[in-house]
Amino acid sequence: MGGRRGGASGSKKDFTFVSPVVKYLLFIFNFLFWIISLMMVVIGVYARMAKHAETALACLSVDPAMMLMIIGVLMFVITFCGCVGSLRENICLLQTFCVCLTVIFLLQLAVGVLGFIFSDKARHKVTEILNNAIVHYRDDIDLQNLIDFGQKEFECCGGTEYKDWSRNIYFNCSQSNPSRERCSVPFSCCIVSKKQEVINTKCGQGMQELDFDEAGNHIYTNGCIDKLVNWIHSNLFILGGIALGLAIPQILINQIKDQVELLNYNLKHQSDPWS
Repeated sequence: MGGRRGGASGSKKDFTFVSPVVKYLLFIFNFLFWIISLMMVVIGVYARMAKHAETALACLSVDPAMMLMIIGVLMFVITFCGCVGSLRENICLLQTFCVCLTVIFLLQLAVGVLGFIFSDKARHKVTEILNNAIVHYRDDIDLQNLIDFGQKEFECCGGTEYKDWSRNIYFNCSQSNPSRERCSVPFSCCIVSKKQEVINTKCGQGMQELDFDEAGNHIYTNGCIDKLVNWIHSNLFILGGIALGLAIPQILINQIKDQVELLNYNLKHQSDPWS
């Protein structure tokens, strides 16, 4: 009888409300993003130090390298709370992580709603920013890499069309332009076939002088604004993913609270001869 009581008592002490699956799933998820945030900060710092002079960008309110560092630091702090909070079962850190995710979710939701309500104004502002970025394309290496990445990723060229590149002094089509890149577009606009053994980096040369259909055989002629809007619409499920992600730490918080209540109950009744 005594052995059975001891076994029952031991099983009560071993019982836990905290699910290892939820706990370590949240830890792994946050650890991966914690590593990514560190890489973002390192890349941002490296890009910042690689610059030999400050470049004032009229089109952006913040340097892309600085933006990468700020986002990386914020991600580092948020994922640190989730990482340590889940591993150590710390309610305070988990609640902080939960609040941060909620704020991010609400901000994204607000931007989405405002963008839908003021779609014309938002489109005009994005067009203005992108056109200014085209003007300053050669002024900053980070901006240049950002535009090139966007054009390659979305398979587009310019803001509304490929001839938007005439806004840049190097690619401008006026007869008085002495640049060798006159009437051209950046290489990132070019359609590169995987079958090509030798890539022609000058494929954008003189493309602005060609009509839409003829240029379309060599470069992407559609603008990036429509492609960007379509990408945003097709990736709205990210909001749903964040909303689902809010539930996981909350589940763990509730499990930890139940576990604390169980421990308090056991401590309170451990001297009870009837337990």
